[in-house]
Amino acid sequence: MGRILALDYGSKRTGVAITDELQLIASGLTTVATSELMDFLKKYIASEKVELILVGEPKQKDGTHSDIEEEIKKFLIKFSKNFPNLEVKRVDERYSSKMAFQTMIDSGLKKKQRRNKALIDEISATIILQEYLYNK
Repeated sequence: MGRILALDYGSKRTGVAITDELQLIASGLTTVATSELMDFLKKYIASEKVELILVGEPKQKDGTHSDIEEEIKKFLIKFSKNFPNLEVKRVDERYSSKMAFQTMIDSGLKKKQRRNKALIDEISATIILQEYLYNK
């Protein structure tokens, strides 16, 4: 069984989370500058067995797509050209950033640490992955 990799795609940074090989545990992996994301994925996927990519689908409260959706679609086209045999699924990521911030508060991080947007992106990717595992 391969790992599942989740992306919380952003215009500046992308949070990355990964499962263990048994697909039981979701863990934050890192945050990558979006401009370097494809290179990061090429290296990571070459070194680890990944069977599925989850990409957050940002939506507004009313269900319409957020502005970044067009950037994500361009990324997905480029991704499918680089990894034609790797399955990609979209996952609703509404409220994942708010949940990530609340997770930081609940875990006792100080106010200065909670301003770390890279950490919020990584936790958001982990939440996206956890939601997928829970509902699969």
